[in-house]
Amino acid sequence: MPHPDYGDPLNTLTEVVCRLRKILCVTHQSSWYRSAPVPMSDQPWFVNAVLAIETEMSENELLQTLHKTERDFGRIRRDRWEARVLDLDLLAYHDRVTENQVQKVGPVLPHPYMQERAFVLAPIDEIAPKWRHPVSGFLASELLERLPSGQAFDVIGVEDKSR
Repeated sequence: MPHPDYGDPLNTLTEVVCRLRKILCVTHQSSWYRSAPVPMSDQPWFVNAVLAIETEMSENELLQTLHKTERDFGRIRRDRWEARVLDLDLLAYHDRVTENQVQKVGPVLPHPYMQERAFVLAPIDEIAPKWRHPVSGFLASELLERLPSGQAFDVIGVEDKSR
């Protein structure tokens, strides 16, 4: 959704990445992807990207940093899969696998739906083609090939390497 201060989603996300780069060591950023909502709904299409970072933070600290950034940009968590200004997910943390599938205490790793979403797998494959899902062992490209058709997405811009 458009942000009241930054406008369209791409502008908002560009500002978010700029802020994250001030507190995290971003080693890679994918292109910007525009994608249909999953699960399908009447919500507008989303803008997505994937960042690879290096950090000394624990996975809990990193998740809290992402949630704080969401709040700083006006996100209030209410309903699952509701339309929102910003949604930052911790997709994976090294090869860590947690048993916390309730999502009430700390992160669920790897993200429980990432292997089902083209808008996650395509950008991962772009920036980390040798990355393997820590549970299935499949490459992002292999997981992408296994998805049923119908998850529409397109590349709408390339990350600005000059930042």
